[in-house]
Parts: sequence; structure tokens; C-alpha cells
Amino acid sequence: MQGLLINADDFGLTPGVNRAIAELYDAGCLRSTTLMATGDAFQHAVDLALERPGLGVGCHIVLTDGLPALPPGEIPSLLGEDRVHFRPRLARFIGDLMLGRIHEDELEREAAAQMRKLQSAGLNVTHFDSHKHTHMFPAIVRPLARAAAACGVHALRNPFEPAWSTAAGSSRLRKLQIRALARLHDPFFAQFDGLQTPDGTIGVSATGNLNAASLDTLLQTLPEGVWELVCHPGYNDSALGRVATRLRTERETEYRALLEQIPLALRNYPDLHLISYRDIQLIGSEAP
Repeated sequence: MQGLLINADDFGLTPGVNRAIAELYDAGCLRSTTLMATGDAFQHAVDLALERPGLGVGCHIVLTDGLPALPPGEIPSLLGEDRVHFRPRLARFIGDLMLGRIHEDELEREAAAQMRKLQSAGLNVTHFDSHKHTHMFPAIVRPLARAAAACGVHALRNPFEPAWSTAAGSSRLRKLQIRALARLHDPFFAQFDGLQTPDGTIGVSATGNLNAASLDTLLQTLPEGVWELVCHPGYNDSALGRVATRLRTERETEYRALLEQIPLALRNYPDLHLISYRDIQLIGSEAP
């Protein structure tokens, strides 16, 4: 059996991103998304999700390039130079993490605050992942897993992409980055126990290049197991132009690719089943 968990990141970023995700769910092209607790269009996303109880909603934990859920004075080690926002650049975040400048207790409290904001809005949080995949670092996933346990959240994204997936639509630099980060795999899974996760994640290296052709290649080579396809659909409108993101026209490309390829794949591959994080425990997939 092939379980395909298509998860749209950045729910809550803009109304256009929200609308695209809702439309893909309505068209039967995805069943899972992750919501940014402090995104500009948070309440709009909540409203769309509550109208679609079959849409699994996780927490897209933001620790860089965004605003915290807690008052800035409670999490000083997580903030950038303006002392209001998180560090705007991932490289600076990772550098300070390696130097021990980011405190685990603050990470745990901020992650819990973001998850609880979704729960307070009436959503059942199915899982968590993180903006820019920061939770692949053991020092990040450890406190985030504790926060998830405290909030009753039982699943998370496996952020490691298998070698067969990186061949679809990724640049040489992206492939090298994915290969370098693979060394974090074993330390990552040593940081938590009892959380469900897919067998792996696909589409990470294709981010920015996930078009109909690359998506078709991924679906043709999908092995048995439970695999999460990471995607970032949305509309490239004026609201998106006002937020910091490197994905603009690419979001519409991904939207069209999913709308075209997923219904075809579900018809052509009888063993392929579109699932959400709610289904992982039923299938029995656990961390490798």
C-alpha cells in the first residue's frame, strides 16, 4: 500500500494561500495542511478549516522569519536584532543555535504557545512541522516534541528526503544541501519517543520547481509506505507581494500541478491512497 500524505505548508500566510489550499482540498487533491499561528491571515485560515472538518490541520511552527506567539520579553533568545521578530535569516538562526545562544526552554514554551493558539481557535491539531524545516536539528525537535506531548499532539513531519526523491526537479546545490543534512537523521529520531511520523518526506528538494512534470516523476517512483509530499500552493497576488517569501509565481505552479496530477495519479495507481496525519496511526507507520 502507498499512503500519500500531501501537506500544504504556510496556511495562514495570506488569503490567497489559504484559498488555494481550501480549493485543493475541495477538489480532492490534498487532505492536510499546516497553519502558521501568527500568520497575517490566521483567522481566515481558521474559518476555512472549520468549514472543512475533513481537512487535517497541523501547526507550522515558526522560529525564524516571523512573529512569536508569546510576548517578546518571555523569549529573548529567539529574537532577532529588533527584539520583536524572530531572526529573519535561517543561516543566522542555525549559527546561533550551534553557538548555544538559543534556549531550549524558550523553544518549548513558544512551540506550545503556537500549538495552543490553534487549539484555542477550535482546531484539533493533527501534527506539527516547522517553517524552513528547522525541527530537523536535534536541539530543536527535542523541546518541540516536549511541547507537542504537553499539547496532546501525537505526530510530526519526518523532514528527511530519500535519495530517489531528490532527482525530481532539484538543483545540484539543493541536492548537496539535502545530502549534507542527512547526517542529522539518526540524532533526530533519538530525541523523541511515541510520536508518529511518515516513512519520509518528498518534494523538499523540488521546492520552487514542483511543476506537473516533476510531480509526475515523484508519483511514478513512489514506493510502498507512507510518504509526505511537502507543497506550497497559493495565489501570487498583492497580499503575497507584501510578505517575505522566496516562493511567489512558484506557488501558482504548484497549485496547478496538484490540481492536474493528483486526480490522475489516484485513478492510475490503485494502490495509492490520499491520507492525512489522522490516518498514520491506523496504517501503523512509525519513526524508522
